[in-house]
Amino acid sequence: MDTFDIGGELTVGRLGFGAMRITGEKIIGEPEDPEIARDVLRRAAELVDLIDTADSYGPGVSERLIGETLAPYEDVAVATKGGLLRNRDGDWLPCGDPDYLRNAVLCSLDRLRVDTIDLYQFHRPDPDVDFEDSVTALAELKDDGVIEHLGLSNVSVDQLETARDHVEIATVQNRYNVGYRDEEAVLEACESYDIGFIPWYPLAAGDLDDVAGIEDVADAHDATPQQIALAWLLERSDVMLPIPGTGSVQHLEENVAAADIELTPEEFERLS
Repeated sequence: MDTFDIGGELTVGRLGFGAMRITGEKIIGEPEDPEIARDVLRRAAELVDLIDTADSYGPGVSERLIGETLAPYEDVAVATKGGLLRNRDGDWLPCGDPDYLRNAVLCSLDRLRVDTIDLYQFHRPDPDVDFEDSVTALAELKDDGVIEHLGLSNVSVDQLETARDHVEIATVQNRYNVGYRDEEAVLEACESYDIGFIPWYPLAAGDLDDVAGIEDVADAHDATPQQIALAWLLERSDVMLPIPGTGSVQHLEENVAAADIELTPEEFERLS
């Protein structure tokens, strides 16, 4: 599997695992079977070396399961995010207050059972809080050594540039997949700065029917359309770091196998 150096230092395979789906329905509460979730995490740690989560997944459940199951971590980096609150209705509520973010990082450290978080990402800019204040608070935590690398999520090119005025940005996590490319400008900015681009929703929740030609390409490789969607992302850019998520060991293994699929130039262009 090809690799990428996050922040120029943290070398990871370019296909990781997203740990959102190891929680309960609507990403709230415990998974239906916690032991299956642990099996998925153990297998993920064998297959990939980047696991991505967030304090809002559960909330807290995904981080806690990762910490209980995998810590102390061997040959796997854990990325998490903060800046979104949850409620029982499943809403995602931006909260970029600097004091809240400082507290959120402390909670993530505890649940993940680490002294330093490999990659911490600001989950979403808060329209009610000055963006620079949020970024500065996290930059200070990076200076304090509790965050190794700092990333952003759901940001514009202008917000990325603003953040880079205050601190080195290692990754950006925005929505992007073979059928949704509205974040093309952000991806291109990341390519310019050698910043890792982590596409969330990389499989469009399996809804790829509108992607012309993907079934034919999948048949040619004896693969699933989801595997082809991941292979296309890996081909699209050298800074692309997909983190498909699942609550199934079988689906996890199928996703990781996509890293071995080599699309022809004609197949890539057909899907582009």
